[in-house]
Amino acid sequence: MKKEFRVPHLYLLIVILFVFNQSCKSDKDPNPGENLFISAEDKGSVSKQEFSSSLNQALGPNSNQISPFIQFGYEKYRIIYKTTNTDGTKINASGALFVPLDNTQPMALASLQHGTINNEADAPSYFNQQSEGILGAFLASTGIITAMPDYIGYGESKDLEHPYETRQGLSQPTVDFLLAVKQFINSKSLNWNGNLMLSGYSEGGYANMATQKLIESNYNENFKLVASVSGAGAYNKSASFEYLLKNGTTGNTTYNRSYIWVILNYNRIYGLNRPMTYYFKEPWASEITQNGKNVSIDLSLGEIITDEFKDGILSKTDTQLLNAIKDNDIYDWKPSTITRLYHGTADNYVPYLNTQTAFDAMKKRGSENVSLYAIEGGDHGSSISDYIFGTFELFTVSKNL
Repeated sequence: MKKEFRVPHLYLLIVILFVFNQSCKSDKDPNPGENLFISAEDKGSVSKQEFSSSLNQALGPNSNQISPFIQFGYEKYRIIYKTTNTDGTKINASGALFVPLDNTQPMALASLQHGTINNEADAPSYFNQQSEGILGAFLASTGIITAMPDYIGYGESKDLEHPYETRQGLSQPTVDFLLAVKQFINSKSLNWNGNLMLSGYSEGGYANMATQKLIESNYNENFKLVASVSGAGAYNKSASFEYLLKNGTTGNTTYNRSYIWVILNYNRIYGLNRPMTYYFKEPWASEITQNGKNVSIDLSLGEIITDEFKDGILSKTDTQLLNAIKDNDIYDWKPSTITRLYHGTADNYVPYLNTQTAFDAMKKRGSENVSLYAIEGGDHGSSISDYIFGTFELFTVSKNL
């Protein structure tokens, strides 16, 4: 367990104000595969002065802590690409790309996977500076080409269901997005050094680890992955379900929506198609049937779930649902890339056990590249700043490896 630095006000301010405001050139691809790139819409550019000014207005006297890191302006592109939905259908999806302006040095490519969003306008390709997109802009201003997938269910694919917290539904579209970004970079002859770095927090942490695992397993010929940072993701779905059903939850309505969303998705995607009365007592089953995840329930999960649902998980008898849950476990494997795991030990939204069991499993498999950064006493929100600083620190030392 590592805890080697404290977070300067710079990162804490950026995160609090922006991130969670609402809740050398590459050679030709040796294995290009299918052409997934469709189009790139130029969404304009932001000069170094304009970006600095916008942050100055937001941060006031604290802006002098940020200025030294901002070296470039950036161009914005909305990338449209082809991918595959969880039901196997071919669809178009989208994401954002930030390209540093006037950087003559070879640049690395970073992909930032966003956390849970409920507002369509917060998807990265809308370039809303009151969303996590500000992190993409900031990273680009330091000289790193930065990609941010919207995910299925947002942007170009906004009419589709978002495959919330599903391994395949998040990882394959993200890899396809990066393949399309790579094609665009090569077509524009951008000065990319071939390095790829990954990072994400919360749902983004889960998406990030799933993407890293998929790249290391199936796409090593396509990408030179040099660093990955995953923060506070629910990597061990099996243990998380058991923990939450056994111990209950805080009753936070936002957290409950996330838990309900996961159940709804697994019920749909894995063809279980059970009525909500199997999972939830009345009147909550009817409310969820009518409104889906957009319900406001301020009770512990333990008070609203049925005994049948709970017993089926804890007694290991509901094999259909247990298999669906297990299919989304991504904690037990051996990363070969330099990997950092961040999580607050007092996180009452995504249990800390997810990161501890992932770290333990990876070390047991012999991984020498994974490090655990446990934020003692940190909750889901307060731990974000450590994760952000750790990402920037690792990317700074890894971008030219």
